[in-house]
Amino acid sequence: MFQGKKILLAITGSIAAYKSILIVRALIKAGAEVRVIMTPSAKDFVTPLTLSTLSKNPVISELFTEQAWSNHVMLGRWADVMLVAPLSCNTLAKMATGQCDNIVMATYLSATCPVVVAPAMDEDMWHHPTTKNNLAALESFGNKVIPVDKGELASGLHGDGRMAEPEAILQYLQDHLFQTRDLEGKRALVTAGPTYEPLDPVRFIGNHSSGKMGIAIAEELARRGAEVKLVLGPTSNTTHAKGIEVQRVQTAEEMYQACIDYWPSASLAVMSAAVADYTPGSRSAEKIKKTEAIFTLELSKTKDILASLGERKHNGQLLVGFALENRNEKEYAQSKLQKKNADMIVLNSLNDAGAGFGYDTNKVTIFEKGGKELAYNRKPKSEVARDIVDRIVNLLYA
Repeated sequence: MFQGKKILLAITGSIAAYKSILIVRALIKAGAEVRVIMTPSAKDFVTPLTLSTLSKNPVISELFTEQAWSNHVMLGRWADVMLVAPLSCNTLAKMATGQCDNIVMATYLSATCPVVVAPAMDEDMWHHPTTKNNLAALESFGNKVIPVDKGELASGLHGDGRMAEPEAILQYLQDHLFQTRDLEGKRALVTAGPTYEPLDPVRFIGNHSSGKMGIAIAEELARRGAEVKLVLGPTSNTTHAKGIEVQRVQTAEEMYQACIDYWPSASLAVMSAAVADYTPGSRSAEKIKKTEAIFTLELSKTKDILASLGERKHNGQLLVGFALENRNEKEYAQSKLQKKNADMIVLNSLNDAGAGFGYDTNKVTIFEKGGKELAYNRKPKSEVARDIVDRIVNLLYA
């Protein structure tokens, strides 16, 4: 997403400046070209040598030098975005009133690129009316403000004012400035969460799926321009993201019917729900009492949603399935890819720490119909979703 992007990072005097090191490193790793400017007070918190080493570019911190005097205009025209992180209360006030006494302010006032700021200050400063007025002024100028976090502050207090984490800052840049709409005009079907197969009015057969992975995929597809139908099983998690229609279901049969109804008009489908393989042959109208020493339960197979969509797939449609395994993982995933007529299978292994049901992270291996196998490290599910959608886009436009 940041490949070839030009990012100008401006660092001001705040204890949160240590996070700028992580921001530079992450941007460089993502393929961006990064240049750094600093206020003089920022050097009390992080050294220019560290930042120049990571960015592979000289760092400018003084305004009144021959190099800086010409660069303050050039840099604001060179960059695709100027990111001020951290934005101190002092620099915020200067940006709101147009003061120009350092290289950051001189560059800001002459910048022709979008400007994004990540504030960092103590809670009382953050909530002060002057700060609110200054932030409103910045936004009225067209600048974008990344929301602060609540957490431990330099004063020792716990509250609002903590600068957003580097991962959140990069995500904000991607979502608001560099998001490609490569799925514009596509209709996507996504399933997520478990299904509950009722035994009686109070009991059911279910599983521990939270739906987090499927929801993250639906949100990533919507960010990329797709019109998304999310068929969501019984979970407390949901989404209110723009571009997503959520249909709640309970049972495997309800999920099956929702998918069959929508699939003919869809461009792609991602079947990430943990659908029950079996359902009770009959449901008791009353609560089952504990009277028998041994209770026998008769189960029937549920309909195979992925295979049913594979049978109905027409030219141009793309079908993605998930496989959660704990042995012979690769063999089962490749077999599922063929038998279900899918274009891609995303494999989760129960043997991987921090992956699978309930976690905010996941570790996947993607198997594609053409024989390609792609293994990814463990990462947040939002990033896993991005990797999966990248491969979807690649297959759609191959």
